[in-house]
Amino acid sequence: MARVGVFICHCGSNIAGKVDVETVARESASIPGVAYSSHNKYSCSEAGQKTIIDAIKENRLDRVVIGACSPKMHENTFRNTIRQAGLNPYMLEIANLREHVSWVTEDRDAATRKALDLVRSAVGKVAFAKPLTPGKVPVEKRALIIGGGIAGIQAALDIAGMGYEVVLVEREPSIGGRMAQLDKTFPTLDCSACILSPRMVDVAQNPNIRLLSYSEVESVGGYVGNFDVVIRKKARYVNESKCTGCLECVSKCPVRKIPNEFENGKAMRRAIYVPFAQSVPKVPVIDKNHCQYLLSPDPSTIEVKEGERKPRRRCGACKIVCGQDAIDFDQQDEFIKEKFGAIVLATGFNPFDHSKYGEYGAGKIPDVITALDFERMVNSSGPTEGKILRPSNGEKPQRVVFIQCVGSRDEAKGVPYCSRICCMFTAKQAILTREKLPGAEVFVFYMDIRAAGKGYEEFVRRAQMEYGAEYIRGRVSRVYESDGRLVVKAADTLAGLPVEMEADLVVLATGSVAREDAFELANAIGITTDSYGFISEVHPKLKPVEIPREGVFACGACLSPRDIPDTVATAGAVAAKVGILFSKDFLESDPMVAEIDPFKCAACGACVAVCPYSAITMEEFRGKKFAKVNEAMCQGCGTCTAACRPGAAQLRGQTDEQILRSVEAVLQW
Repeated sequence: MARVGVFICHCGSNIAGKVDVETVARESASIPGVAYSSHNKYSCSEAGQKTIIDAIKENRLDRVVIGACSPKMHENTFRNTIRQAGLNPYMLEIANLREHVSWVTEDRDAATRKALDLVRSAVGKVAFAKPLTPGKVPVEKRALIIGGGIAGIQAALDIAGMGYEVVLVEREPSIGGRMAQLDKTFPTLDCSACILSPRMVDVAQNPNIRLLSYSEVESVGGYVGNFDVVIRKKARYVNESKCTGCLECVSKCPVRKIPNEFENGKAMRRAIYVPFAQSVPKVPVIDKNHCQYLLSPDPSTIEVKEGERKPRRRCGACKIVCGQDAIDFDQQDEFIKEKFGAIVLATGFNPFDHSKYGEYGAGKIPDVITALDFERMVNSSGPTEGKILRPSNGEKPQRVVFIQCVGSRDEAKGVPYCSRICCMFTAKQAILTREKLPGAEVFVFYMDIRAAGKGYEEFVRRAQMEYGAEYIRGRVSRVYESDGRLVVKAADTLAGLPVEMEADLVVLATGSVAREDAFELANAIGITTDSYGFISEVHPKLKPVEIPREGVFACGACLSPRDIPDTVATAGAVAAKVGILFSKDFLESDPMVAEIDPFKCAACGACVAVCPYSAITMEEFRGKKFAKVNEAMCQGCGTCTAACRPGAAQLRGQTDEQILRSVEAVLQW
């Protein structure tokens, strides 16, 4: 007969504040099969764990129930505890008395009764537990990083620095991300390109990093240590191995009126282009939607009458001037299949679409621009070569108004969260305005100033005190044009007065939102996002860069809005996690996965159809078909066990017998 030990944790006052822990421990001793019962102030502490180990040895316990907080938090801790006492670590059941009882039940007597029921249920279940042994999975020590902004760059360099091979996939023609679009960074006012460009070059020159720019991840299969990934390398119609980056082809292209994405559409580019001067790789890409050669019909597909000449393709100037014969109009998308041990997501963010604010002109007023437009404007390589000018007439503005929280902390627009960076980049841009236009007036409308970083509060004070930026607490209600100028209507909530002023240029501090393809990428990889589209982590405090799918990690602003220092810090954290994963030749796989009894299996295929991880396949042996589980791919969700009518599919540690005994244990009392 099973000898079960029950250990009830006070969890300080988290559980004991609502549950009579002593009563639960005393009553638990009378449950059939329980050989020992006690309570402890902090079971997860070193002293608490030693108490459990000693009790297991002294009372010859062969399985354990711990009434504590969520198993998501402490299950591995207590598995290691009972392992030290000589038990199989899977002869354990945790009754969640914090999240399921004390945090959701006000009445103390009701909470105590519910806690006792959960303990009885856990005892009934663990009494029929069987020892389990983890399997071993080999590790492919190669990392895939998706996204080539500062987060992906830093993670790639750190992982490569440990001696592991990295493949960095970037969907744009060049790495650099949003940071490449910035002029200066707060709070030091460092030149963004000056600190970013050397790292971009380091990526290109690192022998352990393979850069796949202008590429996208098509599909992800497999499991931790052995992911199978298909990457689509889009045709750029330029042979990277031949191109020298002279850009002679760009200068000769006659198609010149295409909105430049890097400049937020505020400048034009050609049909063959590099995004910016410091691009890595510095290999042009041909825009097939605007290239005259690619848009003109292929002569080989045109039928003409006898004696008539077939028409020639239009243009082709880039191919004519290229001395390296690098232009290849026949290039096609290439699909690359690779195997990786870990995947890192560093896909970044998008600025909020300010056209959703009709009260600010809905993006139709030329002199109402976004913060990113302003960054390109003040940059020496931007559309105005670093001069702050009104887009409407090209004149220097005499009064510049900054409006914060556009697409942040606004429930009406579906973005109730704070984007964290807006207060700081507004202060930076106010300083840059005064440096470039010493005589200009600068006003900043804000809701609250959130400057929680090293040197951040001092930086905002500097914008106010040294540079004379006037901060007005209040939300702007409307911006409109009148007699060639802008009119800004707001309220000063500190003075309790309405405010109406004219302005020459209005800059909107747009917040950070998840990329538009975030859900699509999450579905391809098999992970989840929050309601805003940001990638969901396992635990925001204890596992902030780990994703529920084992072997997948995330860093930077794809997790939530954050600044450059935080982004770099999470990239370093991800690299450390990947290094830990790759430090082992084999990984232990969780044994609490599905198994299928081939003698009961009816080969109906229902389990194959419902498995969300493609972990079940149909096999055949001596003429009999049956389903088989790939234990390395199975995540133990139990969907197949619910779909299996003959009962052939069972989840180890959660068998039908255990679940029924768990229910019976409560009902018989």
